[in-house]
Amino acid sequence: MSFIKTELEKNAVISPIKLPGFEEIKNIFIKREDLIHPEISGNKWRKLKYNLLEAGRLGKKTLLTFGGAFSNHIYAVAAAGEEYGFRTIGFIRGEEYHPLNTTLQFASNKGMKLHYLNRKTYKNRNNKNFQEELLKEFKDAYLVPEGGSNSFAVKGCAEIIGDINIDFDYICCACGTGGTLAGITVGLNGNKKALGFSVLKGGGFLKDDVKKLIQNYNGKTYDNWDINLDYHFGGYAKINYELISFINEFEKINNIKLDPVYTGKLMFGIYDLIKKGFFKKEEKIIAIHTGGLQGNEGMKNKIEKVLASHSSVS
Repeated sequence: MSFIKTELEKNAVISPIKLPGFEEIKNIFIKREDLIHPEISGNKWRKLKYNLLEAGRLGKKTLLTFGGAFSNHIYAVAAAGEEYGFRTIGFIRGEEYHPLNTTLQFASNKGMKLHYLNRKTYKNRNNKNFQEELLKEFKDAYLVPEGGSNSFAVKGCAEIIGDINIDFDYICCACGTGGTLAGITVGLNGNKKALGFSVLKGGGFLKDDVKKLIQNYNGKTYDNWDINLDYHFGGYAKINYELISFINEFEKINNIKLDPVYTGKLMFGIYDLIKKGFFKKEEKIIAIHTGGLQGNEGMKNKIEKVLASHSSVS
């Protein structure tokens, strides 16, 4: 099962970056996982890689998964399905969209069959009995969990560490389901420090989820990782003027695009912790750019409202 183009991972270069107000600091780097693939980018590539190989090994012809209407995961699974010859089914949280937003239109164009689940039913997405009922209905399907986070995702994300050819003290990533942080922690194998930044309000449960993902993968526990819960900006996909202003300034300085849902909050968190003295001046930090830029289109109206509101107050 060698059909996954692993040489694409070489595109994930490491570049020095500057943070607004800290341009003199030269020990902050970004790993450009977003450059791995134009559509299956960042941590989605890492998470899907071994899931696709397992689906192929089992002879499955369909990928079945879950996500919100603007989900990077839905977008990536649809793209991966078309590229690697799988049919795709997406169970979408919430009401049916008319017309489809840009994410769901892309998924549909790639051949994904969209099914909508009301929010109460969607809460069952990780329930074994619920999943088994779906797999009875879609007999040739391989189920990829929401966000792609399972042991195969941990294995893929652990490989991020092997691609790093510079010394560092901290490696940082955004956290939505915890799979990327779990994989990074496994890859570190007790060395260095990993710090996740929750993009969810009340994301404390992610710490247990990451522990479970690690233990399910290799049965180990590690004490060199943590999740910061302070930079969600009000919750998933919530934003404010301070965040958008920071992202715009970061992009101007570095010519690297961020998204306001994941990587923008990650970089702001690193910036603010530097300001507060959490990181020592000599410590070298690597931030993982996990992609997700496709979601920027869906955030345009929200960003414009935030900027307009700030302008009217000013």
